[in-house]
Amino acid sequence: MEFGVLGAVMAWDDDGHPVVLKGPRHRAVLARLIVARGRVVPATRLVDDLWIDPPDGALSAVRTFVAALRRALEPERTPRTPARLLVTEGPGYALRTDAVDAWRFEKAVAATLPADELLPVLTEGLALWRGPAYADFADEDWAQGERSRLNELRLRAVERQAEARLALGLAAEAVPELDAHVTEHPWREQAWRLLALALYRTGRQGDALAVLRRARSMLIDQLGVDPGAALSRLETDILNQAEHLERVSAGRVWEEAAAAYDRTVGAGARARLESTVGLLRNLAVTGGGGLEAARRHRLAAVTAAEELGDPELTARVIGAYDVPAIWTRSDDEAQAAAIVAAAERTLPTQQHPAARARLLATIALESRGSTAPRALAAAREAEKIARGLDDPGLLGFALNGVFMQTCYRAGLAAQRDAIGAELIDLSERHGLLTWEVLGHLIRLQTCSALDDFPSADHHAAAVDALATSHELPLVGVFTAWYRAMRRDTSDAYRHAATLLDGAGMPGLQEGLLPLALACHHVRRGQPVADVDYGPYDPWTRPLVLLSQDRRAQAAQALRDTPEPPPGLLLEALWCLTAHAARALDHQQSLARARAALTPAAAEHAAGSALLTLGPVADYL
Repeated sequence: MEFGVLGAVMAWDDDGHPVVLKGPRHRAVLARLIVARGRVVPATRLVDDLWIDPPDGALSAVRTFVAALRRALEPERTPRTPARLLVTEGPGYALRTDAVDAWRFEKAVAATLPADELLPVLTEGLALWRGPAYADFADEDWAQGERSRLNELRLRAVERQAEARLALGLAAEAVPELDAHVTEHPWREQAWRLLALALYRTGRQGDALAVLRRARSMLIDQLGVDPGAALSRLETDILNQAEHLERVSAGRVWEEAAAAYDRTVGAGARARLESTVGLLRNLAVTGGGGLEAARRHRLAAVTAAEELGDPELTARVIGAYDVPAIWTRSDDEAQAAAIVAAAERTLPTQQHPAARARLLATIALESRGSTAPRALAAAREAEKIARGLDDPGLLGFALNGVFMQTCYRAGLAAQRDAIGAELIDLSERHGLLTWEVLGHLIRLQTCSALDDFPSADHHAAAVDALATSHELPLVGVFTAWYRAMRRDTSDAYRHAATLLDGAGMPGLQEGLLPLALACHHVRRGQPVADVDYGPYDPWTRPLVLLSQDRRAQAAQALRDTPEPPPGLLLEALWCLTAHAARALDHQQSLARARAALTPAAAEHAAGSALLTLGPVADYL
């Protein structure tokens, strides 16, 4: 049930159809309860608000109005069952709902968002207005305060909408609404200022000055006050064509700052290498070509630092690239190995704990998918050092390395979940956006593995909100795949796969769609297609051959199947092995799979949050 007070007081059912609320006093009771915002309104107060001179039986009439409203608002409620919306509490009544258009509008006005996100929010909020607030009760004392408050918020929303348009370079679109706004509300100095600025930015300097003269005349003649300093200053600035009146574009700021940097910092300066790594770090989270370029230039920067023979610089260049990593297969194994080698060469030269921790975390992250004990040892040492230092960002980096090395066997989802929870808590306390995003993505994965999909849904929504607010497009790839997994249909997986095209994550993309579809078919007892499974071919090949009724070749392929590498697909790949082994009655492979999967007996083979084979227990 939705309630509306931004205009005539109304209610709408689930299908958007207006609810019949009977007479004006029924509407008055509803409106009075909405004004109370969930607080209890005593029945005697309702009597006083509804009648100037209450008649005999007024209290009974109020109860009658309430009963009629309940029937209208909850038509499917059976007799004598408690009401859920319009409830009785103590001596009065309260409306239990959050679905009021005025309250939605208030949230829109209070939003603190970048201009490109704020503009549609405000536009949608202003569209909720159908007329004056509480239009049916303009003369009622109990409605006056709320009507005035909401009207002031509406005026402010119109002005914030214009500010957003100006910030986005949409000055021409702002002019018509601002013109109507100042005509209807001539005392709003901020509105006059915005209108004049909008006109100036559309090349209408004369009209802008005319508006300011009109504002001065209106304020002096009708209100007897002089214009404020902001209006006077704007008039002077327009006459002088002050440069700051033009919209400052991000592109212009970038160009001027880059030019100043080029003039100031010499081409061979070591500072350029460190600045480059900071730039590459930001470039990496933009996705697509940015991520690929960041990988390519990162190795070049490390190589250049080593060639300068400065181990301190090399350590800083390697350690500064603390880009959060969520996927456990490398995008470029050769480059990752080169970075690890450089970090290992540099590590003995460093005594400072923070520098050592960053190098160790880098080794752990770039060794993803490795079975070498060194990678896990490096992760644990980095974490130990970071916990002894007062550097939340460094601890986030170290925890990312620990996460990457906590996929070496099945059944570790709970350990990874604890890492994700700590990253979220750490980030919320210290304002570490990228580590907060990583924490939510980790918990999205672990809650999927732990069969807690309501929590996984929460983390998907939370990380999507962060990604939208901070322009992190790669996040949407993972949440889209998660939602495809939740639907578990071929079409959903194929749609999610389109988001990987050009995303710059080959380690994630290669073979993922065919593998997801194979898992989908296995769960339904359907044949597994003979397609290119990329790196996952050894674990799907026996099932492909079984689907072709080539049992001898399938048995040989099963005997040749290696153990899955450490990673978020480890449980799923073992489940595929178990499924093929059962079909072939291959006892040795069944025993291997059972031993590997037993620690994950309570989990789902969904720890990637990208695809699922259902409960591991089904395969055990």
